[in-house]
Amino acid sequence: MALPICVTIIIICFYFVICNDGVEAFHSIYPGLQSISVPSVSKLHRTAYHFQPRRNWINDPNGPMYYNGVYHLFYQYNPKGAVWGNIIWGHAVSKDLINWKELEPALYPSNPYDKYGCWSGSATVLPGKGPVILYTGVIDKHSNEVQLYTIPENKSDPFLRKWVKPKAFNPVIRPDRAMNASVFRDPTTAWWSRDGHWRILIGGSSKNRGVAYTYRSKDFLRWVRVKHPIHSAASTGTWECPDFYPVSLKGKNGLEVSSVGNRVKHVLKNSLDKTRYEYYTIGTYFRNKDKYIPDNTSEDGWGGLRYDYGNFYASKSFFDPSKNRRVVWAWANESDTKEDDVKKGWAGIQAIPRTVWLDSHGRQLLQWPVEELNSLREKEVNLRNKKLKKGDYVEVKGITAAQADVEISFSFSSLEKAEAFDSRWVNAENLCAEKGSKNEGGIGPFGILTLASEKLEEFTPVFFRIFKASNKHVILMCSDATSSSLKKELYKPSFAGFVDVDLSVHKKLSLNFD
Repeated sequence: MALPICVTIIIICFYFVICNDGVEAFHSIYPGLQSISVPSVSKLHRTAYHFQPRRNWINDPNGPMYYNGVYHLFYQYNPKGAVWGNIIWGHAVSKDLINWKELEPALYPSNPYDKYGCWSGSATVLPGKGPVILYTGVIDKHSNEVQLYTIPENKSDPFLRKWVKPKAFNPVIRPDRAMNASVFRDPTTAWWSRDGHWRILIGGSSKNRGVAYTYRSKDFLRWVRVKHPIHSAASTGTWECPDFYPVSLKGKNGLEVSSVGNRVKHVLKNSLDKTRYEYYTIGTYFRNKDKYIPDNTSEDGWGGLRYDYGNFYASKSFFDPSKNRRVVWAWANESDTKEDDVKKGWAGIQAIPRTVWLDSHGRQLLQWPVEELNSLREKEVNLRNKKLKKGDYVEVKGITAAQADVEISFSFSSLEKAEAFDSRWVNAENLCAEKGSKNEGGIGPFGILTLASEKLEEFTPVFFRIFKASNKHVILMCSDATSSSLKKELYKPSFAGFVDVDLSVHKKLSLNFD
């Protein structure tokens, strides 16, 4: 990468890791591939420490929770093949968020209300009663959707292997006639209010306006829709997998979902069905009015803040009472062709779980891989105080690039040569694709080439470029997959975002990825 001024790698640490073995629903459907199962699963490129089932397709994380000393991860799963379809709820358990035991499926179609799929939902632990799951059932081929209620068959089972759907109550929520029933899905974890009601959000849309509907109930069985949505935003399309939770204005500790008070803000995250990106806002929840109003510190739309500017979708958080933290899961899909997915016998992974908290200025979320990930670190490789000049490449030797946890920091001798930022550059992905990792700028591109072949025929760069705006520096962070493979038919996008970091004091950027 071209580096017109001196950039210093302050420290770069690579750690080897120990391996452990429709209508308005924009899902691509492959009827001829949905139920093809291969006799053996290819281990080539399978991850070692991200969760994925032994075989077949995986997507959204559902209802993660901590209950009686056990972490539960539910997920959208195709038991019959390696493409999307035949969706049920897979289930895995863990004591440490790293080592997982895959169990039999928790939910699968068993009544007319989920005949065509058990789609995403959430778990809520009711005080004195235990966990309850609300999830979306698909009732017909037109993807019309309702919400269903399910509870453990045996709460004394530490792994909660079997779940039952009481027929007397289901479905517990149906869409109103005026609503589009094909975009009415993904109920959130419930929070309790002082008026004696539980509340949840359900994602949807109305005339291309993303909507989060609010429902309330006293008994978790009979739900009533609040007259107005808790929030909506024009021109954002269908909101999927909404997530709504409180964050503390001070410190890194997470908050239980029903927490309120003067020292609390709220986060509303939505996954956008049209773009397959997510965004979140930080704002104030007015519980007496059932309204959420974002702070005017970030865009409330496609260009808003994200947890991740890469392949990261359908995220879901939960409060972990054992360590007083909020943990976020998400799904990363495949770039292979569907035919290749079928041949190898699997597709999709869960991203590494991350702890999230509010930054000290209250403007954005900060995050870091859960501390348990450090237990996988084995051999450490260090580079310190390495100066990079224009055109320099430094090979990091002694690591296996496919299984590494990386921490890296860059410092700069000067920011004076940063090229001018054009205010018309509002789309970070487009700017990343335009500038690329090889075109020289004032400061940058600089970063790291991941999964690089020996002669650099293939590589995936993760890099920064720094620009100068009228009153601050603008930092573009990119992950550009266009050089990741010599195969032309693969999905090779540019992921990018403008990173909100003040360089005026430290002149340093740090990065962690695995």
